[in-house]
Amino acid sequence: MDMITNIKNNFKRGTIYIQLIYINVAVFLFTSLLSIFFRLFNRSFDPILGWFELPASVERFIHQPWSLITYMFMHANIFHVLFNMLWLYWFGSIFMNIFSSKHLRGIYILGGICGGLLYILSYNIFPYFANVVHLSVMVGASASILAIVAAAAYREPNYPIRLLFFGAIPLKYLAIVVVLSDLLLMTSGNAGGHIAHIGGALAGVGFAAGLNKGLDITAWINGTLDWFSSLFSKKQRADRKRAKMKVSKTSRDKDYDYNANKKAQSDEIDRILDKLKRSGYNSLTAEEKKSLFDASKK
Repeated sequence: MDMITNIKNNFKRGTIYIQLIYINVAVFLFTSLLSIFFRLFNRSFDPILGWFELPASVERFIHQPWSLITYMFMHANIFHVLFNMLWLYWFGSIFMNIFSSKHLRGIYILGGICGGLLYILSYNIFPYFANVVHLSVMVGASASILAIVAAAAYREPNYPIRLLFFGAIPLKYLAIVVVLSDLLLMTSGNAGGHIAHIGGALAGVGFAAGLNKGLDITAWINGTLDWFSSLFSKKQRADRKRAKMKVSKTSRDKDYDYNANKKAQSDEIDRILDKLKRSGYNSLTAEEKKSLFDASKK
């Protein structure tokens, strides 16, 4: 329980990119454990998983439009999630030195959306993908992370990045190399991933360029997320208010019961004292004598 509490506290205290890392890792562990559980019963978890992966087929996508969001929090294997989260950690911290946490939240979602849409568009336009479009699906946070990298590189192109064996190089060169490699690998085995990277990078550049002109293209995303967050906050406030009212009501009920019992006891003692005056002590019953004795001790 202490470990779970520590994880919750670290999540709440963490920056937005740390929270995104927690979410991605949690989703990966959850889906992996479910997959193992299904396999133990000789069942496949893939059909269920498929509802949250982004399909290249427009027909399939129409039946699961939410996958344009869910796919960017899912990963194929442990190395996939490991390398993506390392990139998110490194470049998320750089991004936060240049932009705000809300901007990072917004560009993560926008980059994933743009990368996913370019992936679907490319697979349905170019004849090269015609034979695989109905079978192809995509998962991963790469497009979102490339949006973060590209935005930071556009705003601060000479930001120094230290690389093993290469030393310090400007961020713009790293971004250019990554985007060029994606362009050169658009017909490789992971074509969909490389196309999505380009879409994410374009979203990042568009965001940074727009912000230079006073236009925040992530505002609608953050507005939507804030609206959903406010719904839960209102529910939590309402729950707390109901709990407070319940406690208050319970307290009043207890006070009422206590006062009623106290008055009844007082009336009973008055009755016994009147009887004592009229008829003497010997006229009292054993129970009345005990009540009078108990009252004298208070």
